[in-house]
Amino acid sequence: MVQTPALPFSAYAKDARVEIDAALERFTEFDSDCPAGLREAIRHSLLAPCKRLRPLLVLMAAESCGSDREAAMPVACAVEMVHTYSLIHDDLPAMDDDDLRRGLPTCHAKYGEAMGILAGDALLTKAFEVLACDVRDPSVAAACCAALAKAAGASGMVGGQVDDLAAEFQDGGIEQLERIHRRKTGAMFLVSLRLGALVADAESEQFAALDAYGSRLGLAFQIADDLLDVRGEEAAMGKRIGKDSDRGKLTFPALLGVDESTRRARQLIDEACAALAIFGANASQLDALARYVVERNR
Repeated sequence: MVQTPALPFSAYAKDARVEIDAALERFTEFDSDCPAGLREAIRHSLLAPCKRLRPLLVLMAAESCGSDREAAMPVACAVEMVHTYSLIHDDLPAMDDDDLRRGLPTCHAKYGEAMGILAGDALLTKAFEVLACDVRDPSVAAACCAALAKAAGASGMVGGQVDDLAAEFQDGGIEQLERIHRRKTGAMFLVSLRLGALVADAESEQFAALDAYGSRLGLAFQIADDLLDVRGEEAAMGKRIGKDSDRGKLTFPALLGVDESTRRARQLIDEACAALAIFGANASQLDALARYVVERNR
């Protein structure tokens, strides 16, 4: 089995982000038939500096299961394209109406609402082109396409976004909130790990362990995100803070309070990391990423 590089998480993540960003650059050069304004809008949002957590999960899962970073890179880029498309559309006036993302003007704020919609559309379709054309094994490519489409679709991320919008200024409980975010946020975390495992031709026990890790990580990430909206700093986060309460969003701090939300996030991370035991040292970076999720300031 391939050993995960023995680097501190910060160094590992920095190196991986450089490779991810370079690959995203290559994949979004486009040919001369792509209008220049569309290309610029896509790259404005996709190449903005950010954490790249979801593609990191793809790469780490693949390495934990015995593959290498190069084989998993197209899949990691496809996941980031889908994630960025969702952010572009989530920021639109009809949804969360945000003007700042990743420290830059949102796509629609800079290029107009119509271009924002179209840039998101183009990224979504480009993701599946990358999977179909750049994953080495055609059967793995097909499996990746199916898994990502389901996670990002009506029963996954998009469905979660619909329920999130419907819950604005409504009374709701913790079960409803967790159900929303298992799809809106958690589905993409979970599929990132599954895609890495697919590239690595993982064993069933490895898939199960990554599923257990990912389901807890995704929920912990959302709790941490809600907490940052309450107590984070806008300059560090690169997006507006306090907007969840302004829009009447159902959030963990609003339901549980800050202290209980913090405790719950840490418990979920402990459970997530415990699920990685079968990988031994090969999952050290997945463990470190989980710890980072609850300690981050952006």
